[in-house]
Amino acid sequence: MVVFPMALMAQETPPVIHLWTGGAPGFESRKDIPEAGTPAMIKSVDNPSLTVFLPPKEKANGVAMIVCPGGGFFQLSFISEGTDAARFLNSNGVAAFVLKYRLPRLTNSVYTMANPHEDGLRAMRLVRSRAGEWGIDANRIGMMGFSAGGEVTSMTAFGDTAGITNAPDPVDQADARPDFIVEIYPGSAGIPQALPTNAPPAFLLVADDDDHTTSVLKLFTLYRAAKIPVEVHVFTKGAHAFGLGYHSRLTTIKDWPERLADWMGDNNILNPAAPAKGVR
Repeated sequence: MVVFPMALMAQETPPVIHLWTGGAPGFESRKDIPEAGTPAMIKSVDNPSLTVFLPPKEKANGVAMIVCPGGGFFQLSFISEGTDAARFLNSNGVAAFVLKYRLPRLTNSVYTMANPHEDGLRAMRLVRSRAGEWGIDANRIGMMGFSAGGEVTSMTAFGDTAGITNAPDPVDQADARPDFIVEIYPGSAGIPQALPTNAPPAFLLVADDDDHTTSVLKLFTLYRAAKIPVEVHVFTKGAHAFGLGYHSRLTTIKDWPERLADWMGDNNILNPAAPAKGVR
């Protein structure tokens, strides 16, 4: 049975870890520029970071998920597609790390799409390199993205993820490939013409009345062709940006996180004694 995260709301303020201690490479001079916007909707990011949400020790199962909120690459829907997801994952024993990545579509942005891709790779490497510190199994680290965050997930998962041999920063020597991915109404950026042979198992979800349905169906077709495990949910209604479904009047949308927990359970991702089929 899925336990929803309301009981975890009393958690202390979670720690924030910057992806690079000296600022993003090539943009070190911008690391002290403050974020703009509100806690719910962040409007600029110059010093990308992870906000750390650890589950209660008695529930922790060694699984971790990097959560990438959406927002069209000009903002981040940090609560409804970030911290809400993290607390839901915590309720299922999963450590969660909410990524604040750089926003290339912000007006007058100095960034390109290469920068959130770089942030996704670095986030995976950082969590994997410090897995022991957080009680995480380094072979059960996933990535979850909503909308534009799904595109960050695709860019991270389907490109070159090998660690950089002899990199001066040991974090960069870690493999950046997620062991599984979750994409909720993702956009099309980062979806390749064919999947790499080591593409991770995937959980995909979208509503049919969302114009991002095409991206999910394309990914599903690629997964089927590559014979890599995939689960897809296409709901009749829900439109776009429903997050965890907490504010929806549709039962299917309100209950969709249970489908994710079911998938993680059925594929042994949540069971530390039995790694999921297809997961390193």
